Order: sequence, then C-alpha cells, then structure tokens
Amino acid sequence: MRLFLKIWRQAGPSAAGRLVSYTAEQVSPDMSFLEMLDVVNEGLIKKGEDAIAFDSDCREGICGMCSLVVNGIAHGPDRGTTVCQLHMRRFREGETITVEPWRARAFPIVKDLVVDRSAFDRIIAAGGYISANVGGAPDGNAILIPKAVSETAMDSAVCIGCGACVAACKNASAHLFMSAKVGHLALLPQGQQERYRRVTAMIAQADSDGFGSCSNEGECEAVCPKEIPISNIARMTREYVRAQLSGK
Repeated sequence: MRLFLKIWRQAGPSAAGRLVSYTAEQVSPDMSFLEMLDVVNEGLIKKGEDAIAFDSDCREGICGMCSLVVNGIAHGPDRGTTVCQLHMRRFREGETITVEPWRARAFPIVKDLVVDRSAFDRIIAAGGYISANVGGAPDGNAILIPKAVSETAMDSAVCIGCGACVAACKNASAHLFMSAKVGHLALLPQGQQERYRRVTAMIAQADSDGFGSCSNEGECEAVCPKEIPISNIARMTREYVRAQLSGK
C-alpha cells in the first residue's frame, strides 16, 4: 500500500508547529499504525532527517502511551482500540491520513506527537491510592465483596490513563479518567478510608491543572479504548456531593 500522511511536526513546546506531508511506501495491511510510523522514520533517518517523535511502550493496548489523533479521532477510527492496535488494513490504498497529538492545555506538546501527561500523575497523587498496611497479600476471600460490585469496580479499573477522553472532549475534561479511578476505589471496601477526601482532592487537582468541566456529551466514552462508560461520571458527582455534605 501507498499512503499519504500529514503529520504534526513541532520542534519543542514553545516552537510553532505545522502539518508536514510524507508518503508511506510499501505499507503492509498487517502492520499496526505505529509500525507504519516506524517505517516512515527509518526512511527519514536514512535521509539524515529528524525522525517523527511519538510515544509508545507495550504496543499491546495496555500502557496507554500511543496518544495520537488519527483523522480527527483519538486513537483512530476503530472503537475500543488504541493506536497500536489499529491496523493499516483499516485504510485504503492512496488514502491521506492526518496525524496529530492530543490537544489540551493540560497536555502541553513536548515534540511532534509527544505530549506531557504528567497532569494525570498529579491527579492520581492527589487521591488515587488507598491506606493499607504493607506486608504479605491477604487471602483473596478475606473480604467478601458482592460479584456485581466487584465487576463494576473492575470495569472502571481497566482505565489505562491514555488521555483519549481529554483529547476528544471539547472542554478537555478529565472527568472520565477521574471518575474511573474514583469509582473503582469508592466501590471497594479497601478505598473507604479516603473515600471523601479522594474525590475532593482529585477534582481540585484537575481544576488547578487546567482541565475543563464535563458537559455530558459522551465523546469521551466513544473514544475510550477500554470503553469505560460515562455512568462513572455520575457516580463521581454523587461522591463529590456526599463529600461536600459530610464536611470531610
């Protein structure tokens, strides 16, 4: 396959960026999107040009590093997948593909397609933890949890922190990410000690980092590679109201 690419190039955080055109030759339909970018970079390096900077790690849809907007959609056109799981057979011969980084004030561009997502780390540090004594792991059945509760909690816990929800939201809201973390821990007995402090601290941290508010339009759910539902946001709102009423 031959594909035509328009890729965002930006030398640094304070530099001006622009879309640059490239041609990807001899692309196998079985390649992942990132493998296709690897091939393009090999050609650029051979010509002595600067390779396209992009993030990747596991390339198995687990780490959440491959943060790319492909043809205007976070993680590309396939639902429930990350960019590393997007295969080139999804595109047509001769198609033009536009590749951009996440766009959010809280995710400043580092270089080209790489953004700084340390704001997510600060939100987690603010409240995404539990107080537990260290030592050996307790028996798996020591704390009895109803199956429906544990499954709902685990459905939230699958969040990989990629930031696609922020990139897709017109307000650059981090509510789906936060609510997945808040909901996961609020549902389980291990998370009860910090329950109210957690939601208050995480929302305050998100506000201070410049994330927007939620207008409940569902773009975040549509692009989430783990298909986390926006019902988590409603749960987080209830948790926040309870926290305010409790005075904790």
